[in-house]
Amino acid sequence: MKILKITIIIACVFFNYSCGNTNKLFSDANEILKTINAGITEEEAASGLKEALNSGVSTGTDFLSKRDGFLKNDMYKILFPPEAQKIEQTLRNLGFGNKCDQVIENINRGAEMAVAVAKPVFINSIKQMKIKDAIKIVTGGNGAATSFLKRTTTSELTNKFKPIIQTSLDKTQATKYWTDIMTIYNKIPGVEKINPDLNSYVTQKALSALFSQIETEENNIRKDPLKRSTQLLKKVFGYADQKKNN
Repeated sequence: MKILKITIIIACVFFNYSCGNTNKLFSDANEILKTINAGITEEEAASGLKEALNSGVSTGTDFLSKRDGFLKNDMYKILFPPEAQKIEQTLRNLGFGNKCDQVIENINRGAEMAVAVAKPVFINSIKQMKIKDAIKIVTGGNGAATSFLKRTTTSELTNKFKPIIQTSLDKTQATKYWTDIMTIYNKIPGVEKINPDLNSYVTQKALSALFSQIETEENNIRKDPLKRSTQLLKKVFGYADQKKNN
């Protein structure tokens, strides 16, 4: 296969030389030859990326879906939406602090539950990824694979994740507590009536937390050879190490 590819490249170079287009062709041929000689194929790079991302999703969902994975995690704890923080402060001042605390606890319980249920959604999305620039992503440095996943799957994942979030919010009664607290606030004379979309907000925060955990796992695989648990990961990210050091 290598000989055939090299033969095609040489033929293309001589053909384009006669057409006066050698500079670009030699540059393109050189890039292809570097890939051929790298010891890693685009298919291996793609498989290695998916394996790393699958590991990140599994580790991330396990970490976030355990009890207090959100609620007692300063980095990921979900508070009132920014546009509703005035509501929270007003209600706390009026003696409804316990209801505010119930909302926060149940929102975070809903996120913990949803992340656990959503693992197959993420795994399937990764499985369907079509990576044309696999080698570039592998050698792209910290967070490159996660950024690619985020860029290419966020819209689809959001649509799939929303009903899971809604079910979880309903099960933890977060939806009920949220409705109760909005009803109390909107009855206060003189306040501007507001009712933020809780589902969209929690979905966005949960996705953000999960992508953050996936990136942490990806970066661990990049920097620590001991985290490369399979031969494929060792080969793919070992190649990335060589490119970084050259």
